[in-house]
Amino acid sequence: MIYIVYLIVYGFLLTAVVGLLASWIDRKVTARVQYRVGPPILQPLIDIIKLLGKETLIPAGASKTTFLAAPVVGLAGVTVVSTLLWINNVNQNNTFLGDLIVVLYLLTIPSMSIIMGGFASRNPLASLGASREMKLILGYELPFVLAILVPVIKSGFSIKLGEILAFQAQNGVVVGSWSGGIALLVAIMCMQAKLALVPFDIPEAETEIVGGPLIEYSGSGLAIYRLMKNMLLFTLPFFLMLLFMGGLRFDGIHLLYGILKYVGLVALITVIRNTNPRVRIDQAVRFFWGPMTALAIVAVILAFKGL
Repeated sequence: MIYIVYLIVYGFLLTAVVGLLASWIDRKVTARVQYRVGPPILQPLIDIIKLLGKETLIPAGASKTTFLAAPVVGLAGVTVVSTLLWINNVNQNNTFLGDLIVVLYLLTIPSMSIIMGGFASRNPLASLGASREMKLILGYELPFVLAILVPVIKSGFSIKLGEILAFQAQNGVVVGSWSGGIALLVAIMCMQAKLALVPFDIPEAETEIVGGPLIEYSGSGLAIYRLMKNMLLFTLPFFLMLLFMGGLRFDGIHLLYGILKYVGLVALITVIRNTNPRVRIDQAVRFFWGPMTALAIVAVILAFKGL
């Protein structure tokens, strides 16, 4: 029963609320950078409610089942990931063997759902966006996994999220070391690509392929995708907080410190988004397989040396 509460209250409701708030902050800051006023605080929620009230159109020739199921699969994936993260953050004893590997696997599901939806729509532009999403995954997953190895090595080769958190509580946060700092930098760049934000918004490039994989989506399907992306805007930074910054504590000043850590990551995402141009898909893949993978390998080597 307690896990159902975690799934509904923490995994879905709380994650959705914080994700929508983070989306508003991102849009508000972006608007200010562009000398605009920006949306009201409830605008992300209003957008989703408006979409839920619109008709869901299915393209002619599309694979109906896959087209309608893809957004639900993506939302379910991010909800389960958030639930696992909250369970470990609230009580480190609830960890289980390999939950870190499970989280890494489930974090690919939102991107896979976008690929499924794009190809299922049978739209040429959607297929192009889905193929770009696929190539982007192949680019950033390698350095992302290598960066995640650093807290695993430093915690005594533990693949339990709870034990990684317990290690940081006793020995200090992973980001406080050279290897941890470099690995976090790599993970942040990979997170930017996972969120498909500038400069890695190549799959959904509005000026090139309109909406990419989501071009044929409308109504509830598009609403679910937008909610999924907003929830990822909380889940991915929260995941990095657990691995590199000791997670989120609820006692005294530590709660404020945890909130500042999350706000800092979201602010960094927004700064990167507003200060860089979009890159081509081949440039993105070379960037992740080149400098980012090299930095991640350096971080792993330093972690083995205890630095």
